[in-house]
Amino acid sequence: MEIKYNLKPSSQRRSEPFVPEGDVGFGVHRTDHMFVMDFYDGEWRDPRIEPYGPFELMPGTMSLHYGQAIFEGAKAFMHDDGEIYTFRINKNAERMNRSGEIVCIPHLPEDMQVKAIQALIDVDRLWFPRQPGACLYIRPFIFATEDRLSVSPSNRYTFCVMLSPSGAYYKSGFSNAIRLLISTKYHRAVSGGTGASKAAGNYAASLRAAKAAADMGAAQVLYLDANNQQIEEVGAMNHFHVLKDGTVIIPKFTDTILKSITSLSIMELSEMLGCEVRQETVMLDKFIADIEAGEIVEAGGFGTAAVVSPVGSYIFEDGRTVTVGDGEVGPKVKRIYQLFTDIQNGKVQGPEDWVVQVPHLHA
Repeated sequence: MEIKYNLKPSSQRRSEPFVPEGDVGFGVHRTDHMFVMDFYDGEWRDPRIEPYGPFELMPGTMSLHYGQAIFEGAKAFMHDDGEIYTFRINKNAERMNRSGEIVCIPHLPEDMQVKAIQALIDVDRLWFPRQPGACLYIRPFIFATEDRLSVSPSNRYTFCVMLSPSGAYYKSGFSNAIRLLISTKYHRAVSGGTGASKAAGNYAASLRAAKAAADMGAAQVLYLDANNQQIEEVGAMNHFHVLKDGTVIIPKFTDTILKSITSLSIMELSEMLGCEVRQETVMLDKFIADIEAGEIVEAGGFGTAAVVSPVGSYIFEDGRTVTVGDGEVGPKVKRIYQLFTDIQNGKVQGPEDWVVQVPHLHA
């Protein structure tokens, strides 16, 4: 893949490292450029890096009407050597294609996705925020662009990658546990649907439930299966809990659960964590009973943005609450978070090829 560089004039691009004066926030800022590539006549064409800016779309663009759009989320980190390293973006590329299969978006080779991300970071590397705990958040996405109103897969698509210089997710430190709403009213996905896809429409469908959670003092919703019997996942992350012997349990992946790359990575780190990490079907009634009996001592969620979100309590729609352990961030959750972020930031050597240096490709 030969990328065309249609960059801003040097006088309009960042020329000095980004040193924020205050909190950078998460997902707020943009860098100077974006990567764009189009699909038509049966193949991906015209890979290019151009100034970040608006797309020109026709009113009949199919993604606007039928939601044929998918996205990913990944991060890059600056290590002590001053170089920028991506974290497992090959896994994000694989998941992008799994999502695409579910919503009939054409395959985009993983190596092309990875090259696109690396090239864009290289061009805008001065945008990395020089601030403790910061990262470059990477947002690749694909959306249908054909101007047609029949309900069928589009024949044209755009793939884009944009970057967001972002600060530490936990601004005051990794110290506060959240509450989740266990909902029997709202469901994220049903078997045979798009639950295993990182499809834009799934997130639109979650907004009403997220508002209901906020109204009850919860940070997010813990979704159950359509029969309200099994725990599935949280709105923006996979769920997990910790048994009193230190075992970490993650619900089995099904076609209603998005495979979190963080979850997959935690399972591969079991030896370094010094504990068993396994997947199993988690029945709601037993889960609650085990919390109340002290068999479950910690809980939380795994996801790209926060890495680990500790959960201190759950609330039901009737107002009943259940507290996990002492309701605070537990030692196992702290250990997982510390090891994972240390690997991302180059403080600890992780498995081979998890962190990859962004090459210097463009002067």
